[in-house]
Amino acid sequence: MTNPTPKITLLRLDDVKNQTGLGRSIIYKMIGEGQFPSPVKITSKSVAWPSNEVDEWITSKINDRNLLH
Repeated sequence: MTNPTPKITLLRLDDVKNQTGLGRSIIYKMIGEGQFPSPVKITSKSVAWPSNEVDEWITSKINDRNLLH
């Protein structure tokens, strides 16, 4: 039996802030530095982040912490 593919959703900025604990300014600073996933344009004036990319970023931070201990 194969594992079902996790559903990917698009997260708006408030959702990303809630999931990561980061503020708007630091999120955009980290994007500029290549340290956080870039958003995708969903309309001419709106962006969102693929949930799987945010989840992978969170997992990488946990893994980095575990390597230090």
